[in-house]
Amino acid sequence: MKLLDALVEQRINEAASRGEFKDLPGAGHPLEFDDDLLVSEEVRVANRILKNAGFVPPAVEQLRALRGLQDELDKVTDPAARC
Repeated sequence: MKLLDALVEQRINEAASRGEFKDLPGAGHPLEFDDDLLVSEEVRVANRILKNAGFVPPAVEQLRALRGLQDELDKVTDPAARC
């Protein structure tokens, strides 16, 4: 997966150096992240309060924990220990 990430980053950097991103809609304006439109209004408000207080939603924390476990598992080379 890291090879794919590196390839994507390389292609993005090449396109940026050619100026392909200069005329995109909204260029020069802040991005609006509306990725929580499918979440109820009450949950969005609670998540925003938690975020402003320095906390993250439980789902994000669980994803971070899963990523950490996957990273640990990737470091284990002994097949018996992996099981």
